[in-house]
Amino acid sequence: MTQDELKVLVGQAALDYVVPGSVVGVGTGSTVNCFIDALATMKDRIAGAVSSSEKSTQRLLAHGIAVLDSNTVSSIPVYIDGADEIDHQGNMVKGGGAALTREKIVADTAERFVCIADASKLVDVLGAFPLPVEVIPMAAAQIMRRLQALGGQPSLREGVVTDNGCHIIDVRGLRIANPAEMEREINQWPGVVTVGIFARNRASVCLLGTPDGVKTLTF
Repeated sequence: MTQDELKVLVGQAALDYVVPGSVVGVGTGSTVNCFIDALATMKDRIAGAVSSSEKSTQRLLAHGIAVLDSNTVSSIPVYIDGADEIDHQGNMVKGGGAALTREKIVADTAERFVCIADASKLVDVLGAFPLPVEVIPMAAAQIMRRLQALGGQPSLREGVVTDNGCHIIDVRGLRIANPAEMEREINQWPGVVTVGIFARNRASVCLLGTPDGVKTLTF
């Protein structure tokens, strides 16, 4: 089974977690695109979606799914999104698609996070995937120095401006043994919009696409 076929499978499996009549939190990325396509088959049974990126918003609207302003929604039963890495406790690294801040905002509004991913994303320790950090442009050099002091090799993601008008620093060479601690540390630095560690907003369920079908991990 190809990676694309696995993405379609987990996208469809995520429909089981959508609460009828409710607002659905929708993430960003190629796996989420498969979920959005699947969600279109039940669009008349949901109240709409809160989207984490302009790209997802466009895809949702193209399917005729109402996209709501997050400021008008006080509660979201479930947020469905992918991950660049996920560990065996449900902690994730996200932000490969540069939507990490909005993803974290929607995840924080949601009651539970359902991660949809293929088996290659499951790791014992986070950090092999470069850690994204969204930053205010004027703080980029200072934050890169601080990330270097943590033992990472930071680099500015060329040609990328986020939906919030900010820049992304990708940090290679980190071994994130304590995700919650590192998330708190980096998030408090002036100029950091958010770091792509999702420990406070970790997944409660992961639907993992494997050659044997969809495997459900519960944290």
